[in-house]
Amino acid sequence: MGKVTGFKEYKRKNFTLAPVEERIKHYNEFITPLSEEETKEQGARCMDCGIPFCHSNYGCPVGNNIPQFNDQIYRGEWEAAFRTLMSTNNFPEFTGRVCPAPCETACVLGLNQTAVGIKNIEYSIIERAYEEGWIQPQIPAYRTGKKVAIIGSGPAGLAAANQLNKAGHSVTVYEKDSRIGGLLRYGIPNFKLDKLKVVQRRVNLMREEGIEFITDANVGVDVSIKTLQESHHAVVITTGAGNPRDLPIENRDANNIHFAMEFLSQNNSRVEGEKFSEEQSILATDKHVVVIGGGDTGSDCVGTSRRQGAKSITQIELMPKAPDERTEDMPWPTYPRVFKLSTSQSEGCELDFSVLSKSFIKDEDNNVIGINCVRIEWEGRGFKEIEGSEFVLKADLILLAMGFLGPLQEDVIEEISLETDERSNIKTTGYQTSIEGVYSAGDSRRGQSLVVWAIYEGRECAVEVDAFLTGQKSMLNRRSASLCEI
Repeated sequence: MGKVTGFKEYKRKNFTLAPVEERIKHYNEFITPLSEEETKEQGARCMDCGIPFCHSNYGCPVGNNIPQFNDQIYRGEWEAAFRTLMSTNNFPEFTGRVCPAPCETACVLGLNQTAVGIKNIEYSIIERAYEEGWIQPQIPAYRTGKKVAIIGSGPAGLAAANQLNKAGHSVTVYEKDSRIGGLLRYGIPNFKLDKLKVVQRRVNLMREEGIEFITDANVGVDVSIKTLQESHHAVVITTGAGNPRDLPIENRDANNIHFAMEFLSQNNSRVEGEKFSEEQSILATDKHVVVIGGGDTGSDCVGTSRRQGAKSITQIELMPKAPDERTEDMPWPTYPRVFKLSTSQSEGCELDFSVLSKSFIKDEDNNVIGINCVRIEWEGRGFKEIEGSEFVLKADLILLAMGFLGPLQEDVIEEISLETDERSNIKTTGYQTSIEGVYSAGDSRRGQSLVVWAIYEGRECAVEVDAFLTGQKSMLNRRSASLCEI
């Protein structure tokens, strides 16, 4: 490293967040990045640690060469840092915003100090690259004559498309919604990931590189996957884990109980200018909102409800509150399940843990008005209700954010009778499904996971598809992006 004592000399410095009272008035991103000199100092904090766990499987699924780009930033070699970053990560503008940064929890410096601010450095590198014009369309010099259909335009689908296009194959991406991006477009709120500035910017670039995008094409429902098999040499299914976990308790049929993704996707569409009728609208405005589920999706519901002007917001979780620090069953460098207040939660909501929802309460018009709850005590993997701890939560809008059970079964899986595993995910050998020439990657194959894992899966799947199409392993090496934008 260029500054081996940097970690002793500089403290971690994070991006500045806009004050809560200002940012809840809009749906824009609300961070202010560090200056060039401040970013250089943060790069200098990277240690000469010998074994950099940050880019091992514990830290970074795509294998970003983090020590190298940190050193390059310290030396002021921004364009070189950009090329290092792009050599392993197709979309650092996405991961630099929404990744939970397992690389930082695996940072050696994090053992006894605050970890290197890797995520913020990644963000700064890619945004500088766009500003400087280092990112330009990389149009393949030749075409192989092979055609690939990709079903789903989330991070896994886009990564696979990006890689296969750079290998010279003709790629068409089919998306059931009216805009490209999948989870990136519809699931993650604008204030965390700007759709026009960030997502559409990348989609436009990929289109210039020769990738074709077809929207409003629900494959397996409106469009037959068999037709795609006949017209393409390979098909890749990256439809995500779209089957939400329900809460089938008494009065589940009451009005104003919605899955989180219904609420979030509608609001994202509204921010992009789409109109909804009063009957269609799911709004938290002037309502007592209860979010059931304590993960990132639930947190996104909190931030969105706050911006819509909810009267009150309560987020409840079945599990107990996570510890504030690592415990013996969370050894470094594994990702620790510790309590961390999200930016949305810090904007104002009541958090409650170890709460079991017993039944919904509705009025004579079938509108939900509350939830009957009870506190629970965990014993190993099970729990028991605490006698006398029953209570009622007032609720005009209830959002179910309890995770996902796997991919939808009624579309491509059902049409061509794909084999599934015990968790209902598409079963694969490597990335090939039970049908030759049909592949799967991302959440539809591995289950609900992170954006960075979806990118990794899309890249790895592209390796196998390319080998299938060409009969040989090419420059699309695993955990390397020789054909990425460099």
